[in-house]
Amino acid sequence: MRWREGRRSENVEDRRGQGMGTGMRVGGCGGIGLLLAVVVALLLGVDPMEILRLVPSGGVAPSADVGAGPGSSAPTDEQAEFVSVVLADTEDTWGPMFAAGGRRYEEPVLVLFTDQVQSACGFASAATGPFYCPADYRLYIDLGFFSELLERFQAPGDFAQAYVIAHEVGHHVQNLLGISTQVQEMQSRSSEQEANALSVRLELQADCLSGVWAYHAQRTRAILEPGDVEEALNAAAAVGDDRLQRQARGTVVPDSFTHGTSAQRSSWFRRGFETGDFDACDTFSGEQG
Repeated sequence: MRWREGRRSENVEDRRGQGMGTGMRVGGCGGIGLLLAVVVALLLGVDPMEILRLVPSGGVAPSADVGAGPGSSAPTDEQAEFVSVVLADTEDTWGPMFAAGGRRYEEPVLVLFTDQVQSACGFASAATGPFYCPADYRLYIDLGFFSELLERFQAPGDFAQAYVIAHEVGHHVQNLLGISTQVQEMQSRSSEQEANALSVRLELQADCLSGVWAYHAQRTRAILEPGDVEEALNAAAAVGDDRLQRQARGTVVPDSFTHGTSAQRSSWFRRGFETGDFDACDTFSGEQG
């Protein structure tokens, strides 16, 4: 991926080495109730991130006093600069696309942390992986995840890493458009199996939106090098529910899927990349692919 000459985003907040940090409050996503739910999830062997992804998340205004401001500690190491360039590129893609539709794109903040972090959606550890908190318009990532992406998931390449960031930005786009809120409302009236199926559709749409970003970034800024698209497709497949369940327990339980199969995830990224069209990312109509 050609990134070194790219613009750096001003919306990066570096909390690495700060532990839990100070001046942050729990709010907007259930507060103490959510923390208790996370503890219960850990006791039951459930990924706490699945709880965070089911909190209300559409059109929610970012809560105040959550961490320092953007750019308060500008990262200078290469890996942090890389994610800053990718974030800037998503800004340069989604800003004009929202403007063309008569909307204003509110840029998210990307928070770098080490080991654990407090967000407006509650406490999270690096083990949960990268995540988006709709209550504070922030993406959170421990850059150690990129090593895990390579070693555990066998998904090498800088564009595989870019896909991860673009996927979380896709959740931000869903939040701004109110899609996440609609899904959460439907889930509240659904059975567990139906709620999981809705979560899959939401995640697949975020995969597709990451492909839409890649399409426009390549068309306007020529960021791709040979093999980059394959890196993203490989990363999407590597984190499919079926593959992860098979690796973890040797069996696959489709009714428990929350993100989609390897084939679905790579297919929806490809669809977004080949069309560059938001409307092509309607995962809520018909088959999931």
